[in-house]
Amino acid sequence: MVKERISLTLEKDLINSVDTLVDGVKFRSRSHVMEFLLNKGLGKGKLRKAYILAGGKGMKLRPITYEIPSAMVPIKGKPILEHQIEVLRKNDIREIIIAIGHLGEKIKEYFGSGNGMGVDIKYIEEEKPLGTAGGLKLARPLLNETFLMIYGDNLFNFDLEDFYAFHLENKSTATIALTTVDDPWNYGVISLKGNKIVKFSEKPKKAKAETNLISTGIYLLEPGIIDLVPKGPASIEKDVFMKLADQGNLCGYSFSGQWFDIYTPDKYEKAIKGWQGIS
Repeated sequence: MVKERISLTLEKDLINSVDTLVDGVKFRSRSHVMEFLLNKGLGKGKLRKAYILAGGKGMKLRPITYEIPSAMVPIKGKPILEHQIEVLRKNDIREIIIAIGHLGEKIKEYFGSGNGMGVDIKYIEEEKPLGTAGGLKLARPLLNETFLMIYGDNLFNFDLEDFYAFHLENKSTATIALTTVDDPWNYGVISLKGNKIVKFSEKPKKAKAETNLISTGIYLLEPGIIDLVPKGPASIEKDVFMKLADQGNLCGYSFSGQWFDIYTPDKYEKAIKGWQGIS
């Protein structure tokens, strides 16, 4: 993107307010702040779409998931998926594509078009399991701009606007939201160099987990990533992210905020006790 230098005459108090936002991390300079505020004010560079994987069988949460999809498991009186949509709406992301499979009709019955929650929901139905990446090809017509991809059994609440600004600044094909855990071998383990992910190890053996920095299953993706997904069932972690890491085209964003991965009874109990909502 070509940029041009311009001169502005502003009130001193306004300039001082801009300067207070320069922190060397989110905003490197006064011009960086101004560009961000202008884009926000003009409605440009806005994250609008989310793609949610909600077709999993939730094998480790059985017997609960014999009758309901894992994304519909309740946390404090609401399905996980409803909490997710509330977070998306809070961040003004209102175009939502949900990939459904196992007991997917229960999700459609509950949320419908999304009008009741102030969002627009469309569904992608997988006749057979396509893995974490295969369904992206079915959703291709709907994913024509930068989009957020999340797993249906995740609870999270952090600054998605900042996440998006980071993604744009680093100009990567994919950016993964990262956190630290005590059991990294159960996740995708990340090795970072600066903002670049230089190694992505999907659920390595316990002895081979080099760090406790892991992927949360929350991604910002450019639509071109769909072209990298092989035909048929595919894993975005193994078939796409590992290749992007080798090419230096995968970034990591460490955040402070709530995150719970609800895939075992112990993790489920922890989320019930710890989830603080989106306020």
